[in-house]
Amino acid sequence: MGDGVMERLQQLEEADRRAGETLARLRDENDRLRRDLTRLGEERKQVVTQIDAILRDLAKLDLGQG
Repeated sequence: MGDGVMERLQQLEEADRRAGETLARLRDENDRLRRDLTRLGEERKQVVTQIDAILRDLAKLDLGQG
């Protein structure tokens, strides 16, 4: 019976190690995704600013009254 307990303890320790590695990997991925989200948000703001400038320029041309 002692061997069964030791074997189970080893299984639990291995499972704990794998869970820790997975948690560390997920934290790293989460950090990367947060950085990507921030970068994409900034890119979106730049695109919106460029589109607004284009629309203002088009409005100045007054293309609708030709």
